[in-house]
Amino acid sequence: MKYYSLHHQSPEVSFETAVVNGLAPDKGLYFPESIRPLSTDFIRQLKSYSHAEIAYEVINQFVGDEIPEAVLKQIAAETVDFDFPLVKISDSVYSLELFHGPTMAFKDVGARFMARCLGYFNREKKNQKVTVLVATSGDTGGAVANGFLGVEGVDVIILYPSGKVSGIQEKQLTTLGQNITALEVAGTFDDCQDMVKRAFMDESLKSVTLTSANSINVARWLPQMFYYFFAVRQLEDLSKSIVFSVPSGNFGNICAGIVASKLGLPIAHFVASTNLNDIVPNYLASGEYKPKPSKPTISNAMDVGNPSNFIRIQQLFGNNFDQLKKHFSAYSFTDAQTREAMKILYEDKGYIADPHGAVGYLGLKKHIQNNADTTGIFLETAHPVKFLEEVEKTLNLKIPIPVQIAAVMHKPKTSIRISTYEELKGVLLGNNVNEESDNPC
Repeated sequence: MKYYSLHHQSPEVSFETAVVNGLAPDKGLYFPESIRPLSTDFIRQLKSYSHAEIAYEVINQFVGDEIPEAVLKQIAAETVDFDFPLVKISDSVYSLELFHGPTMAFKDVGARFMARCLGYFNREKKNQKVTVLVATSGDTGGAVANGFLGVEGVDVIILYPSGKVSGIQEKQLTTLGQNITALEVAGTFDDCQDMVKRAFMDESLKSVTLTSANSINVARWLPQMFYYFFAVRQLEDLSKSIVFSVPSGNFGNICAGIVASKLGLPIAHFVASTNLNDIVPNYLASGEYKPKPSKPTISNAMDVGNPSNFIRIQQLFGNNFDQLKKHFSAYSFTDAQTREAMKILYEDKGYIADPHGAVGYLGLKKHIQNNADTTGIFLETAHPVKFLEEVEKTLNLKIPIPVQIAAVMHKPKTSIRISTYEELKGVLLGNNVNEESDNPC
């Protein structure tokens, strides 16, 4: 499999090069040269395959012969070695829970897959370090930190907006140490992402081998296809049209779902459910794509003002606006609406949703108002405990602390505070920095 840049100003590259470099030299996102549908027999017989077998079959064509079959099968198995339950909410509405991994967020899958691929590609490069540079609005940081912890030859630098991630999210990316460095940025997620993009374009950083673990990286983005196969595998009734509603920030997850449909998975429609950061809903309504500064919300992982992966979604629909609108909808919801949805799910359905899942539920309900004969699945992308204060306050309850979270809650936070790109550049070049810690002396 070859990958080309969506800016079309760089040569095609291998899967390995796309993973290691993250972005193309022309700063475009990499995209696979082809998407070959899987056999109809495989799709029909999903129930007869394990999660690991499905993951291997789904990802295999995108890796090709660059990773040996036995190794790729092992990587796939280790990536999805936890549960992905489909929980029935009502007769036609389900929640796909993606938070049963080590950091209790859906990004565990992409981070684990990418870390293992990068580890394989670096296996013989004893003296060559790769620096994974990533911006996070919440869950990416913890998943990447956990996925890459201790991977030989890889350093990880995570930028996160100060005061704009939950306390548990912050603990998950600032307490691990080893090859993980957390940079606490005075600004928004967009500021963090802009710094990362600038670093990739900085010619003076050529001495540093940089790659990204955001969903712009093909090894982080593509494994998210697995969720959709796992969901359809669990459905008993496939007679109705299947609709997925995906809480969307950088749009990597829903983009991977669209790739899954191109592989032959029977999905009729996708709903991108957003918070107040409504760039894509506005685009579908007006035809004009206008990025704008992100706004802070209680569903902070979706606080993105310029979604990186939307260009890939446009490519998947042949850059045809009418085709996009036929198979893809987007709706925006306020924090007040999100809290109300959390209450409805809990009080009427007995289901505890985090704010992101609640936004996904709202988008699904809005879509099926005019599309009743459907099976609707919304993605619950993080365990409610990740947003402990907000969930407990909204629902007036206490949430038990899972062991994965309890393991980090009392560890001391260690981060480096920065506010400018030059400070990030200093960290990348190994200059002395002032590290802050809440560890008592």
